[in-house]
Amino acid sequence: MEATPPPSEPRKRGRPKGSTKAKADKERESGGGAPSRMRVPGGDKKNTAADESYAHWKLLVPVLYDWLASHNLVWPSLSCRWGPVLESGTYKNKQRLYLSEQLFISESFYPAMQTDHTQPNTLIIANCEVVKPRVAAENHIANFNEDARSPYVKKYKTILHPGEVNRIRELPQNKNIVATHTDCPEVLIWDVEAQPNRQALLGSADSRPDLVLSGHQENAEFALAMCPAEPFVLSGGKDKSVVLWSIQDHVSTLATEATQSAGSIIKAADNSTIGPRGVFQGHDDTVEDVQFCPSSSQQFCSVGDDSCLILWDARIGSSPVVKVEKAHNADLHCVDWNSHDDNFILTGSADHTVCMFDRRNLNSAGIGSPVHKFEGHSAAVLCVQWSPDKRSVFGSSAEDGLLNIWDYEKIGQMEETESKGPAGLFFQHAGHRDKVVDFHWNAYDPWTIVSVSDDGDLWNGGGTLQLWRMTDLLYRPKDEVLVELQKFKDHVIECSKTTS
Repeated sequence: MEATPPPSEPRKRGRPKGSTKAKADKERESGGGAPSRMRVPGGDKKNTAADESYAHWKLLVPVLYDWLASHNLVWPSLSCRWGPVLESGTYKNKQRLYLSEQLFISESFYPAMQTDHTQPNTLIIANCEVVKPRVAAENHIANFNEDARSPYVKKYKTILHPGEVNRIRELPQNKNIVATHTDCPEVLIWDVEAQPNRQALLGSADSRPDLVLSGHQENAEFALAMCPAEPFVLSGGKDKSVVLWSIQDHVSTLATEATQSAGSIIKAADNSTIGPRGVFQGHDDTVEDVQFCPSSSQQFCSVGDDSCLILWDARIGSSPVVKVEKAHNADLHCVDWNSHDDNFILTGSADHTVCMFDRRNLNSAGIGSPVHKFEGHSAAVLCVQWSPDKRSVFGSSAEDGLLNIWDYEKIGQMEETESKGPAGLFFQHAGHRDKVVDFHWNAYDPWTIVSVSDDGDLWNGGGTLQLWRMTDLLYRPKDEVLVELQKFKDHVIECSKTTS
């Protein structure tokens, strides 16, 4: 097993600490049994602190949330993404959700099985019921069982994935097409409607992807993005390179009902593996995340373990346009580009911070400081994402188990300067009891988020998927909220008079 870095050094990104894969290796060495949803022995002080914090958060759920659903995962998931809306109702919508499960069966459970002792890794396509704003009852929001499966999340289809699913990204031009990253150099493309539903049985053959994108020379595990402007795919890997593909010629975006019923909307080809449109070199270590400019399929950015933020333009060439050498004081794990204002870029790092850069302040020499550094996490930041609902709002999740919601326009405002919290922080989702490895804003349902945690440090395997929406009293204009609260207060007073 890989040696753990000394405490003074930021831990390399790679697989999150405590993941099932790491546990599987340990259990093979020790002859342990299959993972179960049980407390991990030891670490009682950490468990107690986490339990107390979680209990405090749960008491506040009816006040802080408009809706919340918690879905226990027996096996961990490293990624979660919203898909298309399937049905719109009066009180709730039916919407697609993509996640993954990594399953492990130990040798002691099946000693006669001549396999690598793992069940297939799976890409899960689920159908979710998303309750609309101001519909859920207060007592219903509060009374959930974190150790149970939510009735709002129902598995629709299972794809047997070749390798652990590290990342899932949907194609904006057709959200039934998704790309996945695993522990190999290739990117896999799936038409989830055309793929057959499979059972995750021991020894089952993997499902066959509709397309395979080649171009990396070493494993590409995490950095993955789909272009909002054109059907382009972007990836980064351990070979220190950023690779760009066009799947325009392989995907039909005019998926009629007739086409869907006939099979995959990905056009069949004699060779289902396609090569890159471009390979971009400029990083000195593993590329951990990539993102397209929202307004251009030719401009994109990347971050890596070399602490660099790099901006690229495929029209100019394969060398960096801007390279910020020291964007953070440690490895960079994640990046996102603002879809409302493409001057602003977010980066998250192992140094526990999120930085916001204005590309107008960066020159070709890489000189330029962040507009602001957001400090509200106590562990490595794993995911950052701008809100689709307001240009100044974004979220960040980290290994401390928190998902923070920020608004950079609140920095310096009078009411914020009087508070004791980090500048710009206006909401903190504390419903996860371990590292929040991924989250995704819902583009179809304002202020609604899906988030997933790998609970391996406190539980022997497993994770938690949560669908939630904060109360609108927290983000609506202050004057509007005060008027509503005053009306409610007047109503309560009037009711008390009639009952007395």
